[in-house]
Amino acid sequence: MNAKTLEEFVGRQVRGGFTIVRLGISTARLIDALGREAIARTHIVGRQFSITIRAGLSDKELSVTIYHEILGAATVASIDPPEAVRSFNEGDFERAAYQAQEKFGEVSPANVDLML
Repeated sequence: MNAKTLEEFVGRQVRGGFTIVRLGISTARLIDALGREAIARTHIVGRQFSITIRAGLSDKELSVTIYHEILGAATVASIDPPEAVRSFNEGDFERAAYQAQEKFGEVSPANVDLML
């Protein structure tokens, strides 16, 4: 997955009315809200997502991580998320992201919409 693919997400609105305002790769260590090391971190402000992903992932891992972050953020940011995802935990989001990767292929804005 190249930088151009990542740039395709920036400024895009995905299903649910959410906009990805940033999708970047960082060489810095990422820490989650509980102080644990993380592969990715998403900040949500209103209906805008700013996603940072740790450098060094394979193309498949990067694709799955983007699916995971967008699905998780859309669930958290929704006033009334679909029943199917309301009780998801991190493991559930991870499984759903791998399923999206298998079903729709490498992540793209169009494939994210299909997943959502």
